[in-house]
Amino acid sequence: MGRTGRTFEDLVAEADAVSVDGWDFSWLDGRATEQRPSWGYQRALGERLARASAALDIQTGGGEVVAGVPELPPLMAVTESWPPNVAKATALLHPRGAVVVADADEPPLPFADEAFDLVSSRHPVTVWWQEIARVLRPGGTYFAQHVGPASVFELVEFFLGPLPEESRKGRHPDLARAGARAAGLEVADLRAESLRIEFLDIGAVVYFLRKVIWMVPGFTVAAHRDRLLALHELIQERGPFVAHSARYLIEARKPA
Repeated sequence: MGRTGRTFEDLVAEADAVSVDGWDFSWLDGRATEQRPSWGYQRALGERLARASAALDIQTGGGEVVAGVPELPPLMAVTESWPPNVAKATALLHPRGAVVVADADEPPLPFADEAFDLVSSRHPVTVWWQEIARVLRPGGTYFAQHVGPASVFELVEFFLGPLPEESRKGRHPDLARAGARAAGLEVADLRAESLRIEFLDIGAVVYFLRKVIWMVPGFTVAAHRDRLLALHELIQERGPFVAHSARYLIEARKPA
């Protein structure tokens, strides 16, 4: 039995059955905690969107971040590749006058050159710098929060074992700086933070790994049952499982 009085089987079955569509993590309220970056990405994005005339949000997920912004520009477009998220973003954003474009997250972006004065993205899986630069107007800005290197690796390595050192170097902010510069953008701001995450029960772990599918590729409860049970027992014995996420903010401008 867990500290909540619920069994391993109950916790895992519940988390395995719940929908993981969209990019809303509210199901984890009371079951996991994550420290937030100090820069307040959604608030800062909202300030920029309120000043923009035409904006694009790439890999928007279920549209939750953009939908939570008070004021959208006269022209607002978002892209998303996963069909359930496309449907969710459409329901959230069409009433706000934003267009949702189903896109494969592969170049080229389905827009003309110099179409936007602001391009944004929160936690993109891939970043195509040349395409971002192409669709930005001269003087336009890319403003984004990216996942940094070795994010939540404490949890990933619990399931996969020690990962090669090379895998810890991917997604480094320096790579983003180099990519932006190579595309002709000027990096105006780049800051990184390591943030504490606590998983309070095994259900939270199951939900997280089902939703963030690249953490433990091919994750299923059936395939990883032994490690899930071991982690459940560890949480019961020692308390919340602690990991650390890596996040960085980047703002890059296309020269006027």
